[in-house]
Amino acid sequence: MYVLYLVEDDVALRTLLSQALQRYGFTVHVADGSAFHDLARDIATLQPHLILLDINLPAYDGFFWARRIRTLTKAPILFISARGEPLDLIRGLEQGGDDYLVKPFHLEVLIAKVQALLRRAYGELAGTDATLPTYAGLCADLTRSELRYGEQHVAVTPTELRLAVALIEARGKPVTRETLQTVGWHSDAFLDDNTLTVTMARLRRKLAALGLASAIETVRGVGYRLALDDSAFISPRNHDEGAPDAS
Repeated sequence: MYVLYLVEDDVALRTLLSQALQRYGFTVHVADGSAFHDLARDIATLQPHLILLDINLPAYDGFFWARRIRTLTKAPILFISARGEPLDLIRGLEQGGDDYLVKPFHLEVLIAKVQALLRRAYGELAGTDATLPTYAGLCADLTRSELRYGEQHVAVTPTELRLAVALIEARGKPVTRETLQTVGWHSDAFLDDNTLTVTMARLRRKLAALGLASAIETVRGVGYRLALDDSAFISPRNHDEGAPDAS
């Protein structure tokens, strides 16, 4: 299920758009007035798959926030605005936007644009790699934005996926916090030390849903590593050392 982040200061329109998107199966988080002062930090925490961004916002406009958001995520940005002059559209794309929708618009057009951007970023239109990053049976599917282990799979956010790939490619060796911050958010700007910790905790919970509750190990003073080996995939171990031998 894709997670969308909606930034719209018109309460009535925000409610209408949120309800419409939810009917199409999306999980929608909305930025209310209290979040407009720090959208970048909010997005760093939620890590949505796509951001719908109005331009006329209190304090700072959508162009300003698009530049900040681009330091944190490559998730598609769809501008929605009453400002429909060609220069506004050009500026929106130059500031990091992926598409632009002028108000008023039909909801069907909004849904079509959202679905097209998601397909381009994560679905069948996304760039694919014949070799998926894999270690000890844990596989990162870059096109579907999910992690797999055996017959199980779980959806992850773009940032969670990037962090998982970094750990997988390290093949059990520690990855520093600084490296993970750079990989996950493409920058350490607008991050506090707790952002990585919270995101890794969320990734741990998703790996636990695959049966890998202890897959991510904290390396004190360094960062994190995957505590897996090949035998864990061939025959998942019972970590109770006192368990009787099945033979």
